[in-house]
Amino acid sequence: MAATKIPNEGNPTGEGFIPNLAIDAVIFGFHDNELKVLLMHYSNTGYVALPGGFIRLEEDLDVAAMRVASERTGLKEIFLDQFHIFGDMTRFDPEPFKAILNANGIEPPVNHWLLKRFISVGYFALVDFTKVTPTPDKLFDSCGWYDLNDLPRLIQDHQLIIKKALESLRTQLDNKLIGFNLLPDNFTMGDLQALHETVLGKKLLRPAFQRKILSMGILERVAKKYSGGAHKAPYLYRFLPK
Repeated sequence: MAATKIPNEGNPTGEGFIPNLAIDAVIFGFHDNELKVLLMHYSNTGYVALPGGFIRLEEDLDVAAMRVASERTGLKEIFLDQFHIFGDMTRFDPEPFKAILNANGIEPPVNHWLLKRFISVGYFALVDFTKVTPTPDKLFDSCGWYDLNDLPRLIQDHQLIIKKALESLRTQLDNKLIGFNLLPDNFTMGDLQALHETVLGKKLLRPAFQRKILSMGILERVAKKYSGGAHKAPYLYRFLPK
């Protein structure tokens, strides 16, 4: 059986891809109470963007999103969540992509598929950034982590995409933590609260936080406490399987 031919994004017609539809992945990185976002630098253009890609004709949308995220992070399993569709006419601007193609030795015809209007499906993820190997492809100079409070200027509406992804992450954080798998199997309530505070960007009252989390029925208290003999040693918890 002949090997399946992988479509080439540089093909002027976009053969093998669903036309006018793209994916943008907002990959948040968390570690030691730091929250960052993964960004790409396009070679020889000065343009900075979110990791993105296109959907092959014979590919499920979620599978395409996983492929895009995995290629940029080196991770095989990432919990991704679709959060918004971006389709405003104001996001349509062919000039950056014309410059990107030119920088890679391609003089695109006016009807090149990458210069047409695209609607983008937004996905977000939250990963431990110490486990990621940021990996650019041939169009990029580099790929790396940026502090959310110190982002460079981004192409198109990518600043808005990050803003909406963070809003969605914050809204759904309690119900998504099991999927993100950022904490060790057994953790303290303090560990969990620190993660919430980092993502939410604010301090939380300990008693109120603990009451809320325990009322959700997503945790199981581990029988043992931390060793050390202190009578107030914190209990360990783990997530209940879904």
